[in-house]
Amino acid sequence: MKYKVSVDREKCIACGACQVVCPDVFDINEDGTAKCLVNETDDDCVKEAADSCPVMAINIEETGE
Repeated sequence: MKYKVSVDREKCIACGACQVVCPDVFDINEDGTAKCLVNETDDDCVKEAADSCPVMAINIEETGE
């Protein structure tokens, strides 16, 4: 399954949980907020990263591919 991934930087509190859970998809910007390294992935860790985000700033959407 492929997923579209994005981070709502307005909501992000820079806890870094997403990067710890899914380092191939998420990184931390210079301002401390999360960013996506890719726009789409088939890595299932994005679901765990979204679940681990305390402010629900990670958006994932199944693309069905």
